[in-house]
Amino acid sequence: MTRTSVSIDDLRALIAGALETEPGDVTDEAHFSDELDIDSLLMLEVATRVETAFGVPANTVATSGAKTLAQLHAFVVSTLVGEPCAGPVIRPRPLNDPAARLFLFHHAGGSHLLYRGWAEHFPKDWELCLLEAPGRGRIQHVPLIDDCDRLVDYFHTAVAPLLDRPFGFFGHSMGALIAYQCTRRLHHDGGPLPDWLGVSAAGAPNTEAGTDSRPHLMSDEELRRWLRDVGGSTPQLLDNDDVWTTFAPVFRNDFTVLATWARPRDPEQLPVPLSVFGGYRDTLISEDRLLAWQAFTTHFRGLERYEGGHFFVMNHQRPLAVAITSAMRSASA
Repeated sequence: MTRTSVSIDDLRALIAGALETEPGDVTDEAHFSDELDIDSLLMLEVATRVETAFGVPANTVATSGAKTLAQLHAFVVSTLVGEPCAGPVIRPRPLNDPAARLFLFHHAGGSHLLYRGWAEHFPKDWELCLLEAPGRGRIQHVPLIDDCDRLVDYFHTAVAPLLDRPFGFFGHSMGALIAYQCTRRLHHDGGPLPDWLGVSAAGAPNTEAGTDSRPHLMSDEELRRWLRDVGGSTPQLLDNDDVWTTFAPVFRNDFTVLATWARPRDPEQLPVPLSVFGGYRDTLISEDRLLAWQAFTTHFRGLERYEGGHFFVMNHQRPLAVAITSAMRSASA
């Protein structure tokens, strides 16, 4: 069964059942691992029970990063109210008549959860649209897509009805490639173009990807070690064999998208303002590869770098929102 709402006491009883203890022993702020002794295997059991009871996919619960009952409740509620219909576009703050829309594309192996909490940092009359690739979250029943062009087709179909007002694209890592390719598709088709395109932690198409394009060929242990070094994945995902078995195909699929993408020969400069973002300590993408994006637009808006590695975006939500808002407003002025 699925539910459209859930109380914190509902979850308290569910966790108590998994722990075989009394609900009163599961306080709102008790730390799962430190105080309740919930290890990764028990967390998977909790996640499975949450999916059965409330319809929130177990894989998203297991990797939500929630460390207390209160945090888990907030996550489950936000997931349930975020988008009533299962589809690739998740609108955490739906608006009937938004002044602008910002479409956010996630990284390889990731989901829309990369942008959880971003909406609160943007103008109240903007609608954020978080894109979810197939095979994860609430569309985990949709087969994975390991081809870049077909993935762009999938997203293009989903966003087309929402391009009726000023909009922008922002993508992180693999999401940057997809955002760029979606912009190219719109340009080739003569459709409405984004007012602004933001690419983050991704090298320009004319640069060699190097070793970061080969993860899909690694053994399981090599891939898990590589992901630990890069960051961005929770210990619950990488350290538990049962959880990893669920997510490994998603990682390999997405890295195949990156490795097999046919880079365009002599691509045209897009008539769209483009900004680039990166982390100072990103070991995958060099500054030169970030700056190479200026050859792909007629309006290069520069490179902004932040403290952190490949997943610097996780620790800089507010300043990134300010930068993106400013860039979109300036581009559309």
